Amino acid sequence: MVDFPVLRQTVLDAVDARGIAEFYRRLLGLRYRLGDEPPTDGAEDRQAQEWLALRDEHGMPVLAVQPVASLPPTDWPHGHQRVHLDLTVPTIEDLERQQARALDLGATLLLDRSDDEHEPLYVDADPAGHPFCIFVAPGTPDDGH
Repeated sequence: MVDFPVLRQTVLDAVDARGIAEFYRRLLGLRYRLGDEPPTDGAEDRQAQEWLALRDEHGMPVLAVQPVASLPPTDWPHGHQRVHLDLTVPTIEDLERQQARALDLGATLLLDRSDDEHEPLYVDADPAGHPFCIFVAPGTPDDGH
């Protein structure tokens, strides 16, 4: 018997499931679950029509994307949001590097609070409009890169 459920992964709805899965795979250095990789032979991407799961370097579930026909736009930070991810980095230098990567991958800047002395951060939207923050947090592991 367990006392609490365990959060397995975050699931995002997306009109372009493969596009959003690729965005987060590249941004976070994740891997596809076996069988969820994009087809390399030009075949129809059937798995992207069902469900795509992303794993960390140890094979642990992190994020999944399920396709939907449409999504209402978000109006965050002034109102509702569909989901919100917090991504942390150990230093200001890492914040700037990761923000640049996110923008290069197709994110849109929503809010720049990178000069905040207590919690420097950027709020971005992924290509489907899901907001996420990248911020400096004490205790964030530094992987040496």
